[in-house]
Amino acid sequence: MTDLTDRGGGTPGGAVPDDVAARAARACDTEPIRVPGSVQPHGVLLALRPDDLAVAVASTGAERLVGRPAPDLLGAALADLLPDAVPLARAVASGADDVAASPRAVATPTGAAVDVLAHRSEDLVVLELEPAADGAHEAPWHHLLPVALRRLQEATSAARLCEVLASEVRRLTGFDRVMVYRFDDAWNGEVVAEDRREDLEPFLGLHYPASDIPAQARALYATQWLRIIADVEYLPAPLVPPLHPGTGAPLDLSQAGLRSVSPVHLQYLRNMGVAASMSISLLHEGRLWGLVACHHCAGAHRPAQPVRSAAEFLGRTASLLLPTVQRRDSYEAVLASAAVRSRLTELLAARPDLPLEALTREETTLADLVPCGGAAVRLHGELRLLGSTPDAADVLALAERLGPEGLVTSALAEAVPELAGLSAAASGVLAAPLAGGRPGDLVAWFRPEVLREVTWGGDPRSGEVVVDGEDGPRLSPRASFAAWSELVRRTATPWAPHEVEVATAFARHLSDSLLREVERTSRLATALQQTLLLERLPDLPQVDVAVRYSPHSDDVVGGDWYDVIPLASGRVAIALGDVAGHGLAVSAISAQMRNGLRAYLLSTEDPGQALSRLNDLVVSLLPGELATAVVAVLDPGTGAVDVANAGHPPLVRLGAGGTGLLEEEARGPALGLVAGVDYASARLHLDPGELLLLYSDGLVEERSGSWDERIARLLDAVAAPSDDLDAYCERLVGTVSAHADDTTVLALRSVR
Repeated sequence: MTDLTDRGGGTPGGAVPDDVAARAARACDTEPIRVPGSVQPHGVLLALRPDDLAVAVASTGAERLVGRPAPDLLGAALADLLPDAVPLARAVASGADDVAASPRAVATPTGAAVDVLAHRSEDLVVLELEPAADGAHEAPWHHLLPVALRRLQEATSAARLCEVLASEVRRLTGFDRVMVYRFDDAWNGEVVAEDRREDLEPFLGLHYPASDIPAQARALYATQWLRIIADVEYLPAPLVPPLHPGTGAPLDLSQAGLRSVSPVHLQYLRNMGVAASMSISLLHEGRLWGLVACHHCAGAHRPAQPVRSAAEFLGRTASLLLPTVQRRDSYEAVLASAAVRSRLTELLAARPDLPLEALTREETTLADLVPCGGAAVRLHGELRLLGSTPDAADVLALAERLGPEGLVTSALAEAVPELAGLSAAASGVLAAPLAGGRPGDLVAWFRPEVLREVTWGGDPRSGEVVVDGEDGPRLSPRASFAAWSELVRRTATPWAPHEVEVATAFARHLSDSLLREVERTSRLATALQQTLLLERLPDLPQVDVAVRYSPHSDDVVGGDWYDVIPLASGRVAIALGDVAGHGLAVSAISAQMRNGLRAYLLSTEDPGQALSRLNDLVVSLLPGELATAVVAVLDPGTGAVDVANAGHPPLVRLGAGGTGLLEEEARGPALGLVAGVDYASARLHLDPGELLLLYSDGLVEERSGSWDERIARLLDAVAAPSDDLDAYCERLVGTVSAHADDTTVLALRSVR
């Protein structure tokens, strides 16, 4: 989408010779957009020496704001020009990492009020000055921002988050059109949300080729969150001197908001009828996910610096929320796949000598793991096909071409051209090789071809032309952006990240099973049980946590599970549960419950609500299963603890007042008994040094003695705490538990 980039790009079309087009494309991709040697004239750039804060480089037109032309500024001390900006410049020069990114308002010698931003470029401190709009610092943006943040936080899906972001950025900045533009894996883009002036043509749903935003422009977007072009008709203001006085090289303006823009890109905007533009980057886990693209058609438009900072803050906030809403989008599908994976794992363990039968002949089969048209599995040279798949010979041909990383594609004809003939049944392929068997063993899922009509913002194949430039041929932006539709063939519905994860994880598990061949079922079950135990406890501020788990004395896997979950609010959730029974099936159910409760706690942070939702999940998806669980959510800063209990043994609290059971604290029935239980939460308070103990019934389930006698012995043991919580838990498991059942002890102590 070229109107969002720092210059127009793309693949050349027409009758241009290939070598000329290639040279033009290379020139476009290597255009020096980081070092243009000029800035946009609505502001002034001053580059200062860090030792004495004297001007080393200035942009022309500085007399408007600073009172002197650029040549006369060279060597001048900042203290004589803008004394109010000296503290900011000193902070940047000293390398302080806590310099606010928001603009500072200062007065100039001309009497003008300017907004100042500062950053480091190589060995210089760069100040960017822009005239402060009248009333800019009293503008209503600070009233609009809290409402916008609340609406973003309330978004329950990625689509809704993008819709809210587009509307709130437009309301804040006043642009005629604001779009959210999302990249796919190949860097093609799609407008997924839009808020616009009613008389403007809609761009929602339009696609744009990857060539519209080349790699170097994307790299800049990944490091500079906001860019603005206040007026596409501007005349660049050159830097004086044009080269860095110390290095003799052009000054790097990568982080400069005033950085001048390529004339090619400006022409592109004119072709679109855009008079001013602004973009805000959206990042997901450090990678450029998309852009908020703002257009103004009515003329030049420059929101004040504080307003732009507020809009950038919305973009950063949306970036932080993206992982959460995307996980929420796929939550139900993740649970379903996890349940199928657990069932398949159980079937494999039950029939280790007949894995093909276990995966293809039962009610639940390999094809149920992810949505697909069909699946294939080849073990020890024997191939089984399920559903709609390529024929056996074609599947074997696919197996021969698999590398160690497997294959994930929604366009097989493009990924493996020699297998293009498989597209009807297998345009989408998710395949992984299997270790431990014969060469060519694999597991694979297939999706059929889905014909799609994609509407592009202009024909992506022939939009640009090559023209002669000062340094040779270059690409010139296309003049038409009329919607252009294309029927896309030989593609399938893309594989979602959680589908790839569950399929590849299952392939690894199957490989491990083959490597061990006919390993005892109990050993397989033990491996599954380990998935319920945290590899290590997270580091938690102001909180000490320790845990000990001891399996049944017969080494039969049981249903104990626990979790320690840092929450987004800064609180921490501690959970312990126990599914009735032993063995692989119980362990698989425990895994589902643990993962379900973790998702609910991350969503609501209320232990009672989380247990209510987990109970409904057990009743609906795991009928006949019974479990107990207890959850405590601690605020480390205040010591406040919210507790909810579903039929689990009572918590033990140990403090200055002695040791006692929390028997009546928000206690409800066991999970799975009846749907619609409304579990309540109770609030208690832990003083510094006080201890809260969660445990499974294995700690007190002895063959002799009444319940009261067993509890009394437990309280006697608990009453002798240790500074070392790990040793304390170890001692409890060793001295109290009879190992008649799995035993888990989880101790929590406030140390604020």
